[in-house]
Amino acid sequence: MLTLILTRHGQAAPGDVMLGGQLDMSLTPNGRQEAEALARRLAGVRIDRIISSPMLRAIETAQMIATGRPVELDERLRELDYGHWEGLTYTEIETRDPELRARWEHDPAGTHAPGGECGDDVAARAVSFLVDLMEAELPSANPAAGPSGNHSTGHHSPDAGGARGLVSESQAEAEGESRVLVVAHGTYNRILMCVALGLPVRDYRRRFLQDRTNLTVLRYERDDTPDGAQLILANDVGHLRSPGEAPWG
Repeated sequence: MLTLILTRHGQAAPGDVMLGGQLDMSLTPNGRQEAEALARRLAGVRIDRIISSPMLRAIETAQMIATGRPVELDERLRELDYGHWEGLTYTEIETRDPELRARWEHDPAGTHAPGGECGDDVAARAVSFLVDLMEAELPSANPAAGPSGNHSTGHHSPDAGGARGLVSESQAEAEGESRVLVVAHGTYNRILMCVALGLPVRDYRRRFLQDRTNLTVLRYERDDTPDGAQLILANDVGHLRSPGEAPWG
């Protein structure tokens, strides 16, 4: 079993009002506090590997969670390249490129940012990453399908309610569960979720949210394909909220 723990880096631009993409920014003081909150929440939780985007804001987040453990870097986890839109606000983009912006809103999977990537480009990177990860962590897996491939039946819980129930750490280890924490970016994570759950990539902006330093958890069983994941947890930011405050934004 592979449990993929997915998170987004902490705040790197005040208010996150611009498209950061390939701009390599450090965490703000608030971003460091967000990463520290996630690190506290995961303290004592077994994590076997930590893999980060090579972008500074992701590396800094991963290192704060890792507390001295090794952090692997993978180029395929980079954020979508927004090309000439890098650093602009949505208002500025709509003023400069209103027609292209409208096409991108309608189909962000197939529409390239000017001089940059489209969602399908990022999906190809995500598939490649998932295939290699599953081959490494689930040696008997056969991850041959892409974002539109057929789902495997896998070996998921037969419980009619779909619940696996509470599992102790010792039981999880005995079952051979591998846990991998991936620290990446808002757009990248949403596209990876579309890939992992067999959903159209063009819907990533409509279907998913990825708040900063959230917890999203996907699970793969042996013989699953990259688009056959189970969604265990989505965009959980309870560690960023005060007691009594709703854990969602």
